[in-house]
Amino acid sequence: MPASRTRHLCSVAAALVLTVSATATAASAAADSSAALREVLFVGNNWDGTATVLKSSGDFAKVGEINVVPDKAARIAEINADPIKWIYYTAIRNEVGQGHDQYVDDMYSTPDGKSVVVSRPSFADVVSIDLATDKINWRFPVAGYRADHMAVSPDGTRVAVSASTANKVQVLDINTGKELGEFDTGDKPHENVFTNGGKYIWNMAIGEVTTSLDDPSWDWTKGDRHITVVDATTYKTVKTIDMRDRLDAIGLKDFSDAVRPAAFTPDWSKMYFQVSFFNGFLEYDIASDKITRVKTLPANPATSTDRTTWLLDSRHHGISMSPDGTKLCVAGTMDNYATVVDRATLQEGPLVTASTPYWATVSGDGKDCIISESGADQVTAIDFATGQKVTSVPVGDHPQRVRLGHVPADWTGSSAS
Repeated sequence: MPASRTRHLCSVAAALVLTVSATATAASAAADSSAALREVLFVGNNWDGTATVLKSSGDFAKVGEINVVPDKAARIAEINADPIKWIYYTAIRNEVGQGHDQYVDDMYSTPDGKSVVVSRPSFADVVSIDLATDKINWRFPVAGYRADHMAVSPDGTRVAVSASTANKVQVLDINTGKELGEFDTGDKPHENVFTNGGKYIWNMAIGEVTTSLDDPSWDWTKGDRHITVVDATTYKTVKTIDMRDRLDAIGLKDFSDAVRPAAFTPDWSKMYFQVSFFNGFLEYDIASDKITRVKTLPANPATSTDRTTWLLDSRHHGISMSPDGTKLCVAGTMDNYATVVDRATLQEGPLVTASTPYWATVSGDGKDCIISESGADQVTAIDFATGQKVTSVPVGDHPQRVRLGHVPADWTGSSAS
């Protein structure tokens, strides 16, 4: 065989060996990276300024705790030095916070699991906190004077945060805190959801929820409440959806059109959503742009009928869906229960007693619905299959948002024994 051909074959063979070796090394590194993380539940304790970290399934045992306001003294000093910031800070405490500061609304981990990104309403910002050092990596002051709900993109690289007093959503790079884009919304933007594999962002604006003009005849005073759907790459508005027309079309003229928490089917064809003052939820078919079913859930006879006593215009606040799309889990906030609902029949299961449940999400293994009981400082797991309570775990003061995320496998947090 000619020497040149021999050298060529040797070169090809060497290249193949290097390619296979590189591929194996990359796969091994990815596996090592994956193995080095553990899935957890982050529970935001809004009045504490902490996040309790729990196992994501099984017994939901406590893993550790995060101080999400390590810069509290600096932030308070900054607020006290600015009369306008002080007015908003005080208003947030007295109205939305029910006399308490709001230190954590929403939180997500970074893709590498080394940091947690938190929106802090009272401080009007989003921060990234290093889990190893408890120090702030970056801080992003939102437009206006209050930060609210966030959403993380499917690839974990971006977070969208509602700047509730500025009527806009700002999208940030989760690793650097750099703003990537923003879009205008209705009044008081609330929940954000990345849909269709990250193609769109849906934002729900809920309007004014701190006034006492809660009778349906005063609904017009609540502001511009609509859903804004934007392209998640360009942040340009694709469409807006005002549920007022859709509600009127089926005779629900006295219903509020303030869309609260929502859950989408796995194929993104339907949305199930709650509205202010209603003990139940509605089904919205996205293709036909119509409300197709309405489910009224039981009213607790002990619940006051005075709407002004309900928490921020909520009646029920918190809804999630099982991974297979067959069950819904609903937090009956002012009625002090949670229940699992069959999506096909809309028949509810047992009413699981809970103290002001304020959010609903899904466990890491998909078997349970997890609700935050803000009135009892605990989270409770409910079995999607049976509708029965599995367990309750104590957390910090006034838990609200609960999110799945990751931390390093050996992380125990400052409060773990």
